[in-house]
Amino acid sequence: MAWDYSELEHLRMDFVLIAQEQYVSMSEVCRQFGISRKTGYKWLRRYEAEGLAGLANRSCCPHKHPLAVSGETVLSVIRLRQAHPFWGPKKLRQLLLREGVLPGSLPSESTIARILSRSGLSEPKGRGRPRRWEPDRPVAKSNGPNDVWTVDFKGWWRTGDRNRCEPLTIRDLYSRYLLCLRPMKSRKTEVIREVFQELFERYGVPSIIRSDNGSPFACITGPYGLTNLSAWWRSLGIIPDRIQPGHPEQNGAHERMHLDISREIQSNPSARWEEEVKRLERWRVEYNTERPHEALGMKKPGECYRSSKRKLSSVRPYSYPFQYQLRKVRADGQLNILGEYIFISESLRRQEIALEPLGEKHWRIWFCDLDIGSVDLLSGNRLRPPEQPGAKKR
Repeated sequence: MAWDYSELEHLRMDFVLIAQEQYVSMSEVCRQFGISRKTGYKWLRRYEAEGLAGLANRSCCPHKHPLAVSGETVLSVIRLRQAHPFWGPKKLRQLLLREGVLPGSLPSESTIARILSRSGLSEPKGRGRPRRWEPDRPVAKSNGPNDVWTVDFKGWWRTGDRNRCEPLTIRDLYSRYLLCLRPMKSRKTEVIREVFQELFERYGVPSIIRSDNGSPFACITGPYGLTNLSAWWRSLGIIPDRIQPGHPEQNGAHERMHLDISREIQSNPSARWEEEVKRLERWRVEYNTERPHEALGMKKPGECYRSSKRKLSSVRPYSYPFQYQLRKVRADGQLNILGEYIFISESLRRQEIALEPLGEKHWRIWFCDLDIGSVDLLSGNRLRPPEQPGAKKR
């Protein structure tokens, strides 16, 4: 049987005293104390070399630790984690590299994870739910900065003064650059359009804007799901790209950023709404200029983003064939054709559309490259949907 560690030193002393007696069999003594002959000779050697001190327990740790990190590095990891409580080992390792830690002494991600765990600065994570659905259609891919922007509203919360804080978030998909993180007091199209107008003038015009199917980005009554806002995008040559209803994972990178905002901002709201606005802007600057991103090879978004060469001032109206007649939809969504008022859509109010002649008092209506439907005044003054919904002019 093994020795009881509560009285180890006393047992070892008794063992040594008996084993040193003349004409005593080492095998018999070892069997009496329930240890091997190898262990018995080890304790005799230690006693002869060090006396009673040699019978005390010794550490089982190796004498050399080739993967050990210095106490200064441990303190640096703890300091960075306290400054960024929700940043993981990959991001913290990148910050250590920026601070001048040489690659030869830079701890690995697993070592940083152990430091955080032993310091009580991390929590064990359970296994997430298995992904049960994969997109059955390809979503637009980004090939460079300003190719695809993603937009959404972050879930709202209340600040200490009971004001509702609901940020509008707009991000460049390729570089992860956060273009806008601004609390909005209204979701009205006019208010949101002013924000996009400002961003287009500052950063240029993207090719695609990805959104969900909620207001003010999409609606179920407008042609092709257009709203006043997305129709304006279309008139600027921007293609609205909508994810499938009920599948936010198609815009997963954007939703992941919302999770970071929930952890770092929403979980500890400011006392006043005005303070929250400034706090969110500081977080946006840090996100763009300090936070490394794994998808960017641990680069910062600001290192990868470039403004669009397609400036808002250079955008020209959509060019229709010369034989088409141009009209502008009224504020009430109606179109005046030869004195007859045809309801088109409120989503297209104040937008320029084109009439393609098909016959006497018969026209097909186009908005940019979208077939809105046809109007035949001889058989009635109602807009007929296109024969093939979704057909586009080539």
